[in-house]
Amino acid sequence: MPTPNPKIDRLFHALGDPTRRAILDRLAGGPTSVSRLAVPLGITLTAVAQHLQILEEVNLVHTEKLGRVRTCRVETGGFRLLEQWISDHRTAWERKLDRLGEFLADEDDSR
Repeated sequence: MPTPNPKIDRLFHALGDPTRRAILDRLAGGPTSVSRLAVPLGITLTAVAQHLQILEEVNLVHTEKLGRVRTCRVETGGFRLLEQWISDHRTAWERKLDRLGEFLADEDDSR
C-alpha cells in the first residue's frame, strides 16, 4: 500500500470541488476581488471565502486585503507539488509499461 501523503490528499480534495476549480479558472485571467469572484458563481461572499481558505491552505491561491478589498491571485506552490506527484507517477507507470512491452516482445520472439 502506498505511503499516505497528507499534502497531496489535501490538494486533491481542494481540486475535487467544482466551485474551487471554477475559482481557479477565473483567477487564471488575473487577480480579482472576492466580490467579483462571487457574482458568476452565484454563491455568497462567505462561501467564496471558505473555498478560498481551502485553496490557500494548499498553496493554490493567495489572498491579501488592501483597505476594504480582499484580492485573490493564483499561487504556484500547490501546482508545483501536483506536477511533481504526476511526474513521479508517470515515470513509474512508463517503467512498468516498458517492462510489459519487453515481456510481450520476448514472448513473441520465443514463439
